[in-house]
Amino acid sequence: MLTVDDVRAIPLFSTLSEVELERLALTAADMHLGAGEFAVHEGGERALYAVIAGKIEVIKLVDGIARTLGWRIPGTIFGEVPLTLGTPFPGGYRASIASRVMRIDAQQYYAVAATAPDVSLKVSALARERIGGLQGIAAEAPKPRVTLFGLRWDSVCTDLRRFLARNQITHEWATPDSPEVGKQWPGGRPADADCPVLRLSDGTLITRPNARDLAERLGLQIRPNRTEYDTVIIGGGPAGLAAAVYGASEGLRTVVVEREAPGGQAGTSSRIENYLGFPSGVSGDELASRALQQARRLGAEILVTRSVTRIDPVTRQIFLDGDEMVSARTIVLASGVTWRRLAIDGFDRLIGKGIYYGAARSEAGAAHGLDLHLIGAGNSAGQAALFFANHARKVTLVARGNLLEKSMSRYLIEQLRGKPNIECRLNSEIIAIQGDTHLSAVDIIDRSSKAIRREDCGALFVFIGADAETQWLPAAIARDSRGYIPTGDDVVKSGRWSHNRDPYLLESSVPGIFACGDVRLSPVKRVASAVGEGSMAIAFVQQYLQNEGRSQRSGT
Repeated sequence: MLTVDDVRAIPLFSTLSEVELERLALTAADMHLGAGEFAVHEGGERALYAVIAGKIEVIKLVDGIARTLGWRIPGTIFGEVPLTLGTPFPGGYRASIASRVMRIDAQQYYAVAATAPDVSLKVSALARERIGGLQGIAAEAPKPRVTLFGLRWDSVCTDLRRFLARNQITHEWATPDSPEVGKQWPGGRPADADCPVLRLSDGTLITRPNARDLAERLGLQIRPNRTEYDTVIIGGGPAGLAAAVYGASEGLRTVVVEREAPGGQAGTSSRIENYLGFPSGVSGDELASRALQQARRLGAEILVTRSVTRIDPVTRQIFLDGDEMVSARTIVLASGVTWRRLAIDGFDRLIGKGIYYGAARSEAGAAHGLDLHLIGAGNSAGQAALFFANHARKVTLVARGNLLEKSMSRYLIEQLRGKPNIECRLNSEIIAIQGDTHLSAVDIIDRSSKAIRREDCGALFVFIGADAETQWLPAAIARDSRGYIPTGDDVVKSGRWSHNRDPYLLESSVPGIFACGDVRLSPVKRVASAVGEGSMAIAFVQQYLQNEGRSQRSGT
């Protein structure tokens, strides 16, 4: 417990009256931190901290790597910038050795400042000094971890750029016709036959790598650290990441297996405006980045570029591509869905060469100053149209139906109508594409008049719904005719449940194997519901493990 002498030893508080010193000693938190333990994480709520003993390291995540910005020693404070600006912490504060820290919440600080104005003046002056330092850091030109030299319409280059963006790896893209190519790629451009070529920050050159090799070079986790886990989560979308956060926070040995990058289909969403707690909206990759940091901080393992080839429903052995195997006490299926393919002649030939499924923020460069078309009438299409309208000359939304209200939220429809460079072409359909090396135009038919019109098109983004890809699952895990996994009562109704108890709400036809998010049979397909189901799945995992333990102890 803090004493008056502890508080008085902090220079900021040394001139306070005995009454104020006693008040702080009674109300401030006395934090004892082990080496590596955080006093407050980046983004934490505002408060004032004072170091009583030990040493605190100031760190900030830059491109996924913790960068040390400074240190706090006994007698110094931190938290002055969040208190002055009314913002969360711009960096994290971590004990480098065993430390003791006093924490004064915002309300307590303002009470002290009201009776001792000199404290407020000193904190404000220190905040101005710190802000100047932060501005200096912000003004530094960020050094990309990867520079990619590739041809504009090379689909392999497109895939690598999207992979880097979705894994939050800062990178530059140099093309042969770029005016900055000499600065971006000094020493002469690579031969076209070698493209794409990547240069890492240490100078290493890699020619046409696959995603897994690149992930390993960049320090992303691609192999499990254990052979057995309490729960293995298949899929790293919102549902899978939520399950990882709650599983790790409950002390379960947790691993996520993701075949590309965390975020799933939601990670390609340019803006999610109706997600609770983000009044200004949040992009899919930002939401995924935050969830990923949280899951890793709590101890979950996240494997990227790995696919599950087979599950043994009896032993719960999970076979990964590359001949690796892990065992799980429980399995959470959160593999989501994949974009439905469009059946137009020659369409697949130009994927990545002007035609894209979904739309991530990383595609903004491909849209700049062009006339774009989007196919779809759901929220994903509406969000993408609004995002690309800030970059493209014109955005045309093509939909087969005659009313957007049937499938799109009202707030999106109103925003679309307010954008002068967005046109909604209803009761219409793209029936043909034009272009040799890349997309150049599309043919659109008006379904009422049957008139066909050819329009220039610099890029086409497709949002025509999605399907569950669950054909790889064993027959013991029930699915409906479209591949979705029934759980709970739906399993009972299907006649596929034979256990001596009722299934849990998110439990599949195989006890101990759960499903959540878009892959689960449910009429609701929203990011918020996926996150909720991911957290609920862990609650049922714990119940299952507890009941299994009791059964084993009783010999039943």
